[in-house]
Amino acid sequence: MARPRDALRVLSLALTVALCFFSGPCLAGDPQALLKFKVSLTNPSALDSWQDNGSSPGPCSWAGVWCKDGAVIYLKLDNMGLAGTIDVDALTELPLLRYLSMKNNNFEGPLPKINKLRELKFLILSDNKFGGEIPEDAFDGMRGLRMIYLNGNSFTGHIPRSLTTLPNLSNLSLAGNQLSGKIPDFQQTNLHMVDLANNHFEGSIPRSLAMMNSSYFAGVGASLLALLVIAAVLYTRKRSKYKKAAFALKKPQKTTRPREMDVQLMNHPPETKQKGGGGGGSDQGKLVFVQNDRERFELQDLLRASAEVLGSGSFGSSYKAVLLSGPAVVVRRFKHMNNVGKEEFHEHMKQLGRLSHPNLLPLVAFYYRKEEKLVISDYVENGSLASHLHANRKPGELGLDWPVRLRILKGVATGLAYLHREFPNLAIPHGHLKSSNVLLNRSFEPLLTDYGLIPVVNKDHASHYMVAYKCPESAHAGRKSDVWSLGMLILEVLTGKFPASYLRKGRGGGGGGGGSRVASRSDDLASWVDLVVREEWTGEVFDKDMAGTRNGEGEMLKLLKIGMSCCEWSVERRLGLREAVERILELKERDGDEEYYTSYASEGDGYSSRALTDDDFSFSVTK
Repeated sequence: MARPRDALRVLSLALTVALCFFSGPCLAGDPQALLKFKVSLTNPSALDSWQDNGSSPGPCSWAGVWCKDGAVIYLKLDNMGLAGTIDVDALTELPLLRYLSMKNNNFEGPLPKINKLRELKFLILSDNKFGGEIPEDAFDGMRGLRMIYLNGNSFTGHIPRSLTTLPNLSNLSLAGNQLSGKIPDFQQTNLHMVDLANNHFEGSIPRSLAMMNSSYFAGVGASLLALLVIAAVLYTRKRSKYKKAAFALKKPQKTTRPREMDVQLMNHPPETKQKGGGGGGSDQGKLVFVQNDRERFELQDLLRASAEVLGSGSFGSSYKAVLLSGPAVVVRRFKHMNNVGKEEFHEHMKQLGRLSHPNLLPLVAFYYRKEEKLVISDYVENGSLASHLHANRKPGELGLDWPVRLRILKGVATGLAYLHREFPNLAIPHGHLKSSNVLLNRSFEPLLTDYGLIPVVNKDHASHYMVAYKCPESAHAGRKSDVWSLGMLILEVLTGKFPASYLRKGRGGGGGGGGSRVASRSDDLASWVDLVVREEWTGEVFDKDMAGTRNGEGEMLKLLKIGMSCCEWSVERRLGLREAVERILELKERDGDEEYYTSYASEGDGYSSRALTDDDFSFSVTK
């Protein structure tokens, strides 16, 4: 009589054989094709589990082999020290193979004839030793190919025509090769990333790539003008490291000093100079402070202070001013508020000044003139969330870890909820939520900036540049547009990728109903995440520079789903802010950890680890 354990083994083997028999592809060809492929490799010790000896349940249990319904769909042979020849002919005998990844191995020679794998969707051959020119027809006929990563090799010559015409290509990385010539115009309309950094290209960046992140062209010999168009903000930050600006209140005069050394804040001097600066003063030339307990200074003190250019954004320039006494402050110069009257501007700024929340950067003072306005706040030394996510790092240097990113997003969510509660009648309480408008203090607590400005910004300028108007329903942006912005921020924090649509002028382009969710989405980052998740490649979504992810994968996936639900194209199906905040605050740093993380919940702010009540969400966003 057979023992129970032996009976189970026999039953398991029988089920495996039956599965392969009815599914077809894995029974006849997949094991033999993989073993044939293995023979072409040198040093295949990492593939010792590839044995067809009758005792193994089949190739679906072999190292680096992923199956679906018993058929091989994905070979992930990364970091295995493999060399030799990639036998493409053997791989053609895997009819359902869609994903091929062999990064960080030791393959040499020309690019294999990949176009024999007509049904391939993802190709990753990064960080090998391939070289020579990429043939013009290298990717002909591969209509399903979506992502190609050939970075970190030694390819020479120009970018082949077949890459520029792949109909479904969304992500391409050729960085870190020795390619040269002019960058061709790409014909695809759904490109999300074309990384050409650290090659030897010449000439200008074509129009089809003009809105890509400027880091994708670092080390490329393209025209400086094109780079300025792509990332004026980054260019200005680079200049500000070594150039100082002096505030001038008079009309510009002829001078021999460099132009950057003479920053004009106003076109005319103030009509009067008055001491004080508190209360409701509205005289020309007077700073209006919005906090009674704040140490005061005069406008002239501010104008005499040495100043450093911090950047130039969609509203105007920002300066760090160091006063003779007191802390450093940031002066924002707004040029696109000339449609708002003095009384309306004063009243709205004072309303913003009355806000108090640990995750909002407080307004200190403001200055009104018809042509332009100044808004003053404290200087935050640790910079913006954007700078920590996207700054160039030394090799091996990691970015923000998972626990810090989660705590930052919890603070952002509670700060946003507070704005919605305090402004129940404001169409879009924040309106410009993005990573560069999230500052971080020394403890990495987030401070939201540029909030509540839609009522005072010129409507045409707001519709072209503010983040809320990049959402799918941009023509009818409302309170749920802030939810969309929160979702985009979540995706940016998890993936480490910058939403390139923020650099584009104009509305989001949501359009009406119909079409796929990918085609209907207004932002490349949301589309890319949606694509990768639907292709069951979720592990590749998360930022590789994010440390501290061990034991937190489950919570990270939950946050990713929240972000996608906040970016839902349909306003009706999109999460309401209340539910989004509740779900974010429920997340933990580690899977299964019951400890509450409430470092951003302050006494009396109404957003601690307790269950949120209707009073906390009196704005009642419709779900």
